[in-house]
Amino acid sequence: MLFINDISVSGKAVFIRCDFNVPIDQDSQINDDRRIREALPTIRYAIDEKAKVILASHLGRPNGYDKRLSLKPVARRLETLLHADVPLAPDCIGKSVTDMIAKMKPGEVILLENLRFHKEETENGPTFAKALAQLAQIYVNNAFGTSHRKHASIFGMPKVMDVAVAGFLLKKEISYFKKVLDNPVRPFVSILGGAKLEGKIDAIKNLLSLSDKILIGGKMAFPFIVALGKEIGIHYDDKILNTAKEILSKLKTTKKRFYLPVDLVVTDNIDSGSAVKIVPVEEIPKGWYGTDIGPATVKLFGEAIADARTILWNGPMGIYENDLFSRGTFSIAHYIADSYALTVVGGGDTADAVYRAQEAENMSFISTGGGAALELISGKKLPGLEILEEKQNE
Repeated sequence: MLFINDISVSGKAVFIRCDFNVPIDQDSQINDDRRIREALPTIRYAIDEKAKVILASHLGRPNGYDKRLSLKPVARRLETLLHADVPLAPDCIGKSVTDMIAKMKPGEVILLENLRFHKEETENGPTFAKALAQLAQIYVNNAFGTSHRKHASIFGMPKVMDVAVAGFLLKKEISYFKKVLDNPVRPFVSILGGAKLEGKIDAIKNLLSLSDKILIGGKMAFPFIVALGKEIGIHYDDKILNTAKEILSKLKTTKKRFYLPVDLVVTDNIDSGSAVKIVPVEEIPKGWYGTDIGPATVKLFGEAIADARTILWNGPMGIYENDLFSRGTFSIAHYIADSYALTVVGGGDTADAVYRAQEAENMSFISTGGGAALELISGKKLPGLEILEEKQNE
């Protein structure tokens, strides 16, 4: 695919699809602006090249217009970061928008209102996609975190435009995931966590053929523990257990090393944490809940990480948002940060955990997309990337 610096954007209207889906509190304040900051190099490049810069994004999952999900706070933050006026259009299509764009001068910026205020965005509506395409001469995808969605602004719009390229953030994301998934320096250690095994089955299966070691933490480790015949007071349906057994069976025919927790932090009440214990995985008290990996598991995982030269991490080791249950996840972040490996962190909760552990600066790369990163790890194609490649081959 082509990137924004491969073409001339000077004097042209450039539509940059960003991922400004940031957390906003009840007072309309942005709690975390990392996704906005990551988009800045592409935006500044277009400004410096004297393009008319049209920014677009979704925010949340509105059902029609929802004042609480307006991009107004994002426009204000962009003004602070760019040291420039960033007016917010009243909509993302229509006469009011085209009139604002027509009055723009080269080097000026405008932000369109939430794309998902139109249901046609998530439906990849062709009429909506064409209406967006009429706003600009050049399309730039800089929204890796949404590139796994076949939405109008990600797939339908670039499909009908003459020029469709990728931004610098997309370029960086692709580059790091290629290093990890295409030709990793070995030993290659994959670390997977989170709540549900179902959502990461394809990722585990794909990583079985790529990794030298796989470490499984979080709640998604429990089906494997049960599949090994251990009683932990949790019951799963046959589909999940059979999947876990299938993966464990495949491991027997390989030289891969597969690590599961040996002890856990447990509590009788997740909300209050009124009582907390550290127990072996086979000795979870009845009615108690596993909330984090225990110290023995932390040491075991740390030793597995020590000789790694490539590390991919997607998913926390427990309920890291609660200080009582954060030690395992944060310890893994410290081990990864102290390694001599190329370290790629999947987006979403894992990225948040790394920042909370104050180890972000010590990671090689932190992805901005949780779902999109997981799709790539699973060996799947992203529609937002595929359409850019198709445009280059037309």
